Amino acid sequence: MNTSDSFEIFLVATPGLEAPLCEEAIQNGFAEAHKVAGGVNCRGDWSEAWRANLCLRGANKVLVRIGSFPAVHLAQLDKRARKFPWSDFLRPDIPIKVEATSRKSRIYHAGAARQRIENAISETLGAPISSDAKLRVLLRIEKDLCTFSIDTSGEPLHKRGHKPAVAKAPMRETMAAMFLRECGFDGTEPVVDPMCGSGTFVIEAAEIALGLQPGRSRQFAFEDLASFDAQAWQSLCQDTPSPEMTLRFYGSDRNSGAIEAASANAAQAGVSHVTQFAQRAVSDIKPPEGKAGLVIVNPPYGARIGDEKRLRSLYGSLGKVLMSRFSGRRVGIVTSNPSLARSTRLPLLPTGPVVDHGGTKIKLHRTSALP
Repeated sequence: MNTSDSFEIFLVATPGLEAPLCEEAIQNGFAEAHKVAGGVNCRGDWSEAWRANLCLRGANKVLVRIGSFPAVHLAQLDKRARKFPWSDFLRPDIPIKVEATSRKSRIYHAGAARQRIENAISETLGAPISSDAKLRVLLRIEKDLCTFSIDTSGEPLHKRGHKPAVAKAPMRETMAAMFLRECGFDGTEPVVDPMCGSGTFVIEAAEIALGLQPGRSRQFAFEDLASFDAQAWQSLCQDTPSPEMTLRFYGSDRNSGAIEAASANAAQAGVSHVTQFAQRAVSDIKPPEGKAGLVIVNPPYGARIGDEKRLRSLYGSLGKVLMSRFSGRRVGIVTSNPSLARSTRLPLLPTGPVVDHGGTKIKLHRTSALP
């Protein structure tokens, strides 16, 4: 198995955030990156799959497609799966979990298909099969074509590995990074989040500005593959010293527990020196000195009946404060309720696609620079 073989690499996006992930992949030089349903396809060798896990902020998973063949019944699937070169990819000493899906195919029973693949791997390679294995082989049967992929990430990539404290209803790091990108943030301006919770927007913005790799603190499933080269991986992870920076990133929240969590997370992520967190109400926020920049906020959406009235006044007062004090700043508001966004009375631009946040349908509402 040559480590320079080129594969199709599929970057899994949060539904609704395929476009900014595609932009990010193109900007980071991933070959042939283009948007498809559910994510982004690109091409590259194993080191590109490692790099995608290390450096892409918007991908939830990185899947590598390792091969395919047609099969119209289980006996054929079984025979071909036993001839598949599993040892090029998997190690006999690492447990494997197999997952299968089937659509529009004569092999319609995904569970039976999965068992055939499990048997083929365990009997030809000797690798143990385990339902809680960290390394996953995915079989997709579509129109009688069986395609195998390996999940090279392991834990979802929003788990950056350096954020212990989480406030309630957290914004996932991958989503926060893509919303920042959609607001035009490129790391060269200050960011303010007046309802920062555990600090996700502020910390992501600081990491982007400092050029820190999102995957720098964690392990990945690809480290257990046959193709893994620890030395090449180490050299890929070499950190470039981050620039001297006068920029600062600001979070505030009226909840003292949130501010403690955000400060702890910033310290763990190594961005304390460029972030500032303070306990204060929305009515007390003021723009920082220096260049204008971005205000981005993920306010409560309110799922319960009766929340709406209280939340309307919260969004209303947020809008008033921003209009009166934050002239020249752009604003991004993430919410599941368009009428709450309108309650801010801010000059909102047309919205982008609906984004699926753990089953809640949310949207980013943006403004240009405020008058």
